[in-house]
Amino acid sequence: MLDIKNILLITSAIFLIAPVNTLFSQESPIENTYGLEEIVVTAQKREDSIQTVPIAITAVSGDILDQRAVVNLESLQGLVPGAQIGQFANTPHGAVFNIRGMGAIEPDPYAGSAVLVTIDGVPQYFNMTSLVDLFDVERVEVLRGPQGTLFGANSTGGVVNIITKAPSGEYNGKVQVTAGDWNRLDVKAAADLPINEKLSLRLSGFHHGRDGWIINAYDGSDMGSVNVNSIRATLRYDAGSGFEATWRNEILRSKNGGPYIGMGAYPGEAEYTAPGTIGAGQHGGVQYASYCMPEGTPCKARDTYYSANSSEKDMSDMNVDSSTLEMVWNDTSFGTITSITSYKKFDLHEYTDQDGTVVYHSGTDRRTDGDQMTQEIRINSEVSDNIDVVYGLYLSEDSYYHTQNFNAQFASPGFSQLSSQDQERSSQALFAHSFIDLSDKLRLQVGGRYSKEEADMKVEVVNFISLDGISRYFGDDRLADFGIDFGASGKDEWTDWSAKAGLDYQISENTLAYGHISRGFKSGGFVGRITVPEDIGPYDPEIVETIEIGVKSDLLDNKLRLNINIFKNDYQDLQLALIYFTKNAAGFDVNGNSILNAADATTQGIEVEFFAAPSAALRVNGSVTYLDAEYDDFPYLNTDGSTTNLRGYRLQNSPEITASFGFDYTWRMGDGDMSLSALYKYNDEKFNTSLLNTPRSTIQETDLVDANLMWSPDSDDWSVNFWVKNIADERYISSVFEAPGVLAIVNFLPPREFGVSFDFNW
Repeated sequence: MLDIKNILLITSAIFLIAPVNTLFSQESPIENTYGLEEIVVTAQKREDSIQTVPIAITAVSGDILDQRAVVNLESLQGLVPGAQIGQFANTPHGAVFNIRGMGAIEPDPYAGSAVLVTIDGVPQYFNMTSLVDLFDVERVEVLRGPQGTLFGANSTGGVVNIITKAPSGEYNGKVQVTAGDWNRLDVKAAADLPINEKLSLRLSGFHHGRDGWIINAYDGSDMGSVNVNSIRATLRYDAGSGFEATWRNEILRSKNGGPYIGMGAYPGEAEYTAPGTIGAGQHGGVQYASYCMPEGTPCKARDTYYSANSSEKDMSDMNVDSSTLEMVWNDTSFGTITSITSYKKFDLHEYTDQDGTVVYHSGTDRRTDGDQMTQEIRINSEVSDNIDVVYGLYLSEDSYYHTQNFNAQFASPGFSQLSSQDQERSSQALFAHSFIDLSDKLRLQVGGRYSKEEADMKVEVVNFISLDGISRYFGDDRLADFGIDFGASGKDEWTDWSAKAGLDYQISENTLAYGHISRGFKSGGFVGRITVPEDIGPYDPEIVETIEIGVKSDLLDNKLRLNINIFKNDYQDLQLALIYFTKNAAGFDVNGNSILNAADATTQGIEVEFFAAPSAALRVNGSVTYLDAEYDDFPYLNTDGSTTNLRGYRLQNSPEITASFGFDYTWRMGDGDMSLSALYKYNDEKFNTSLLNTPRSTIQETDLVDANLMWSPDSDDWSVNFWVKNIADERYISSVFEAPGVLAIVNFLPPREFGVSFDFNW
């Protein structure tokens, strides 16, 4: 149950807000000409004001994203209470979303995520394509807490709901050009092109390019460059008789520099590698000191970010093609019928110098091809004057083929571990969610979802000595190959259910109190990257039971918006990724992976979010999240065969405190308006990778400040925006990958970046 102090806190907030709201909502002799705008969201698969949706939700508009020079979802870090958004240390296309202590645990596709990303109603099943580039977006809604009844499995942590802009039916357009540090050049463009009274087209495109801000210690070049191009065409048909159809097509091509790995010299190595020596190549290079030494201490960023690529091709290329057809029949005898049909495919090819040092120790060549097809049919029906129901059917199929060649020179010269994963998965679900007005102020919501999923996994592993690897390492003549092979496969199905029941009460015209209980689950599956056949699994679904209580208020004549909620999540059979090193049959050290269902855990906390309009010129916003996320029971098997119960250990990627505070101030300047905005973001210490929360798996606390200054003329047909991110030029570790007992590698938050954006509208 919830802690009594939290219950008292939320109850006090409800009863304090009610009379304050009544006091300040009386008519005033002084006319108010400003206030906070209403925000309309589709968080529950129907349009509602954000202040009447009885869940914890934050919405960020596309205009705000453009003002802050946002590129992809990772830039939302700090804008959403309690959300952790980033990437895995050595796989930058592997999205890491974590809300209230729950999120992604593995970069490969087999593990999924507890936070679901959807684009225009379509779930994104591959985290490799989930760190979505944000251009021509209407808004991004982030729903916190389990959303299983309406969004299905793998939404136990929450949902990131992206809504792109649709054709308006009127001729207009916009171009934004951004230039910044590291030769950054972005171009965003969109145009509405009406064809006739019933048919309209919207075309949009996006280019993002910049050099890397990591120095390659091997030859002085930059690492982590970005070159992304995408176009989207949206065709909308309105028959005028209640039928509407929207067809969205998008193509993305990215040709980025290879993933960079920050590690540094191994223990005992010299910090300088002379030209012509083993591993140095023709350039030689200075071996920078490790970020994670001495062992037993946290990794720490330095003023200059170094990595090294002395062996692998500098590439991280991805192609994505998607098509979605949404059809809506309004005012039928059943209600409003919506059909969303989608197909998406992608391929990704990455080379990584896996050790990040001048001397060649290890590298990977990763290739993934995947596709997904989804179909949802839902009906929004007004059963009676006081009962609304959303119900429907959901079907999906997805598959991927992934290969990884891990060249482990540190294990033995020329040794490689080649593995392949071939998975097919299908899902079917029936769902219904009802809203029942028990009175003019009291509403009941009840929902449920029944799901069936099936997965078929085939894995092949070849451990072999590479002739080229030995020759390159020793300079010897070619030697004979030999290898050790094994295969593993698994096929299973799971049926499970999600449910939700809650009440919300309109205390006053502008204050809503709500509470609900829910049950959700994250799908079971098979492990794809394994070293021994037994690790393939299957692993079981994880279950979460949640209780949440909250209050939403618009106070002081719509000058203050204050939202508070407390929550408690109880998890059973928690899925956890275990990374270890072991010796194979030939005696070589190899990387093993498995997913455990060994733990039960509780995450609980409080989230406070506010928006205020102290004057017509000033807007202020902020949020604070307190999160207590610990294992209740976790018998952890040590490498020596003993067991340690990790009860009381903190969950990964779960900082205790996250907070933000920002403002926007606008004043007249010349024939236009000048606006100054700033945002402070705080993230408490957290842990990555190691389930034992070792010092090397610690991510330090972060304090970041972003700001921008924008001027726009009264004509509103153009604007100029000067922006800066990380004003204090702080240097931080953003993620850590620790291979227990072997090494640790890191990724970094960007240093200070500044630039200017020009907007042209017509």
